[in-house]
Amino acid sequence: MRNIMRSRKFMLAAGVAGVLAILATGQAALHQNIIGSANAQAPGAIMVPVFRADGNWPKPLPNGWVIGSTIGLAVDTKDNVWIVHRPGTLAQKESYLTRHEADCCTAAPDVLEFDQKGNLMHHFGQVAGHDWPSSNHGVTVDKAGNVWLGANGAAQPGPPAGSAEQFAPRRPATPGATPGAEGGGEAGRYHDSFILKFSQDGQFLGEIGTPNGSKGSLDTENVRGVAQIRFLPDGTLVAADGYGNHRVSEWDPVTMKLKRMWGAYGKPPSDDPIPHYNPDSPQFGNPVHCAEPSGDGLIYVCDRTNNRIQVFKFDGSYVNQYPIEVDSRGDGSAWEIAFSKDAAQKFMYISDGTNEKIHVWDRASMKELYWFGGGGRQPGQFYAVHSIVTDSKGDIFTTETYEGKRVQKFLYKGLKPLSQVLAMKTTGNSMIGEAKP
Repeated sequence: MRNIMRSRKFMLAAGVAGVLAILATGQAALHQNIIGSANAQAPGAIMVPVFRADGNWPKPLPNGWVIGSTIGLAVDTKDNVWIVHRPGTLAQKESYLTRHEADCCTAAPDVLEFDQKGNLMHHFGQVAGHDWPSSNHGVTVDKAGNVWLGANGAAQPGPPAGSAEQFAPRRPATPGATPGAEGGGEAGRYHDSFILKFSQDGQFLGEIGTPNGSKGSLDTENVRGVAQIRFLPDGTLVAADGYGNHRVSEWDPVTMKLKRMWGAYGKPPSDDPIPHYNPDSPQFGNPVHCAEPSGDGLIYVCDRTNNRIQVFKFDGSYVNQYPIEVDSRGDGSAWEIAFSKDAAQKFMYISDGTNEKIHVWDRASMKELYWFGGGGRQPGQFYAVHSIVTDSKGDIFTTETYEGKRVQKFLYKGLKPLSQVLAMKTTGNSMIGEAKP
């Protein structure tokens, strides 16, 4: 009996010791996790957002539809994603179905709406009875659900997209910008000197300006090659105005009347010839490619081929300017801007279709933190990344022009220390790189 009692006491003692050891081990592990977490977010650590491309978004389109150069992007109040593309930029071999020469393919309608899962919802294109751009550029959905389209075509409308006439071997060259071109500064008549307003099913609701009506950057009735449209909190329409003009213009969306306009540094705009690639240029170059309002009363303007961003108050008062990738040539570095969805809009995302990057900036300091992307065809890579927006979840959407011809979704994966992000080197197929000094 004594041996049994001793054995039980020994087993009890051993069990207690084991439990204590397990607890000690667990507490040590927990402590290490806390230390690791603390180290990861130690005071002074720079935390940055990380993204990963969703290669399954959007879903395949019906009816053999494909999209061409995709040059407008918006997220509405329901988090649905709208794009506008250029049907006329599909190659002959991408549009056999249009001419009944093969099973695939034909251009999708100009304007497409997707839900968060990538399913196609609304769509519409050109219909008879109202003006239509010769070169689509920019889409925005206002709080009431109205769809607004910009346009940047200097040339007059050509044959229907995908038609035999479009690809006729002796078709004479059309004066002005070619389909899909991203030029700017064309002189003379400029067809797309208007902004169009539609319902979500494509019913025409109104228009600012008239085709071929522009008289230049001081015109109070017409625009000239609008790249992007956005809205201020009071409903005022803000246009990056843009490819033909050298200005930002603001309009009343009900009366369609001009409220104000300005050029670089808040000065009156000028149509004097302006060389590209000068971050200290006294005037905006072409194109003025974005005019993105923030939640704290500022408008960030992309002077694309001058490789700079200028910041203004809502009334056009100049605040400051910031260079970006100043050695860039080609189409320049400052394409479009979107903000993170926290209340302070702490981070600013800049699409750069020449260097094929999304630049991630700290908005308070206006300093670049890192970039992601890189040139290529895989999800997460870019060919002429063009437009950029964020949804309420913090996900990023981008479009690609020229031969890029697509829209991509980048899932927000949370905040990480900058040092860890740079050490990753890649996120999915996207490269990660350090900001240039």
